[in-house]
Amino acid sequence: MTQFLETLQAGGPVVALLLAMSVAALAIVLAKLWQFRDLRSGETPRAHRALTLWQSGRKGEALTLLQSARGPLAGIVAAAMQGLRRDLPAGEVREEAMRRGGDVLEAFRSWLRPLEVIASLAPLLGLFGTVLGMIEAFRQLETAGNQVDPSILSGGIWEALLTTAVGLAVAIPAVVALNWLERRVERLAHELDSAITRLFTRELSPVSEQEARHAGEGYRPAVAHGGD
Repeated sequence: MTQFLETLQAGGPVVALLLAMSVAALAIVLAKLWQFRDLRSGETPRAHRALTLWQSGRKGEALTLLQSARGPLAGIVAAAMQGLRRDLPAGEVREEAMRRGGDVLEAFRSWLRPLEVIASLAPLLGLFGTVLGMIEAFRQLETAGNQVDPSILSGGIWEALLTTAVGLAVAIPAVVALNWLERRVERLAHELDSAITRLFTRELSPVSEQEARHAGEGYRPAVAHGGD
């Protein structure tokens, strides 16, 4: 504890500010992990199975399959299915599903921008502290005049570089966490868009070789005739 306080004192207010930013970044990451707990790995396969049942005409089984799922993807798909079963206009149901999906994505994107600011600002603050420390070290070196003590310069440089190290130590985990969280949000956005689109369309089945052969027999390319 004593060494930590000495390091904090040596780094000055810049290190104190960086430590406060690290606490804020950690709080944001923990809060987002708690929020992302609803994105269970089994939710997407269950939603796709329900959509397969829905497209095959087994609509009751599809809704029953989604009742036990508590994730946002399953909830939006189930709500859209219930709207279609009540014979609501398909356009309105789709717009409502897209609106709910947008609200979900906005909620999952919240607080990612402050985390991005911390990840970008921490190295700059560390570099700023280093520049201030180097200025102070050279000022002390100038004050010493002819009686130059190498320990004065080396001690000042050590304190100056400390802020850069702390800034990088704060920024690197924040960048890793930010990229991971953004990737999860992008994946959720893709899954929502795919599920909603699939609910209102039909999958294209692959064309068999026999069907392709029959289609080719009905096609006769035009024969070019040269003019006289």
